[in-house]
Amino acid sequence: MSPLNIAIILRSRIVARFLLVLLFAVPWAMTSTGLMAQSQSSQQPAPSATPTPANAPAEAGGPTGDIGPIAVPKKKEEEPKKDEAPKAPKKTEGMDNFSMRVSSQLVTLDVGVLSKEGTFIPNLKKEYFRVLEDNVPQTIASFSQIQAPITAVMLVEFSNNQYFYSFQIDSIRSSYVFAQTLKKDDWIAMISFDLKPHLLQDFTQDKGALVGAIRSLQPGMAMSQETNVFDALYDTLDRLENVEGRKYIILVTSGRDSFSKHTLDQTLKKVQASHDIAIYVISTGQALRNYAESHGFLGYLCSVNELACNMTFLQADNQMKTIAKMTGGKFYAPLFEASFKDAVLDIGQTIRNQYAISYHPTNTAQDGTFRKIKVELVDESGKPLKMKDQKGKDVKYQIVAREGYKAKQQVE
Repeated sequence: MSPLNIAIILRSRIVARFLLVLLFAVPWAMTSTGLMAQSQSSQQPAPSATPTPANAPAEAGGPTGDIGPIAVPKKKEEEPKKDEAPKAPKKTEGMDNFSMRVSSQLVTLDVGVLSKEGTFIPNLKKEYFRVLEDNVPQTIASFSQIQAPITAVMLVEFSNNQYFYSFQIDSIRSSYVFAQTLKKDDWIAMISFDLKPHLLQDFTQDKGALVGAIRSLQPGMAMSQETNVFDALYDTLDRLENVEGRKYIILVTSGRDSFSKHTLDQTLKKVQASHDIAIYVISTGQALRNYAESHGFLGYLCSVNELACNMTFLQADNQMKTIAKMTGGKFYAPLFEASFKDAVLDIGQTIRNQYAISYHPTNTAQDGTFRKIKVELVDESGKPLKMKDQKGKDVKYQIVAREGYKAKQQVE
């Protein structure tokens, strides 16, 4: 190919990118002021709980919520077994009495049970839950329904590459919307990343400080063109290891990785080894990608040496979906401003309303292996639990929980 042809191709790419930027920059310029104003406004009081209708099914008595009362088969009442005192071991002549204590690992799960519409289904009983570890049933040691403050890190991609403007706008929009959902007892930190992660705000309960960190993300002002998402996620997981309790990462990203030092495989192993961390991914640039693909411009969103740009983005989506699923989180691909709000509200509802389940695993080996976990809802016969709404129709539900954990490694 002659130098003249190369110059013509490069110039056409620049023009196309400029047009795409204009297409998605104008709507942002019209709405950015509104987003900033909304972020400073006080939160609206939460709506009161929906009262149980008088015509609720007699066999209900289980979950009630935004989708109405739900009927579940009642368990047979069983008399509690009397506690029997353990018999003392027989004393062996010539040997002193001794005692031994065995420390057993405790596995804690946060489990969400959501309707088809994404609404949390409350008031389910412990007896309906079955936990399997490597297909072996486990005995639930403790169980409760919780609605607690959250500890979360907003990990936001903000790079200055050839398609930066639309993706940056999506990152800022997601951050502002999430800030509006915060409550006074929540602890939130914010990290942006391009070539490297940048700590914009350490853990704080000050909503104003978080909004200030978001305002520092000015479109067009990013320092680097690279997006090393694997390194940024790896670093964030390291930062959270010493933070007690349940933690969440809200990862706002296109999913594309430039040249991280950590590979995908290393990152997945790091995610598997993490404890008490759930990752929720909000994908950016979906609207731009769809428009570019339908108008034959998708190739301009990738570098010249990427021949299959569509496959590049699909691979990035699949990688982010895998990371979210492994931790019991979810993946979102919002297209419009309203869908960004819906995604953030869904995340907030999911992580604030959950069932906390813990058990001592039957496999006590400290071998550092990965143990698969499966949570099911079952009736008294062990069959999948069926729930019905107030009209007698079946309620479809999904269970959100992490796929497993890495056992402790015994130190020699």
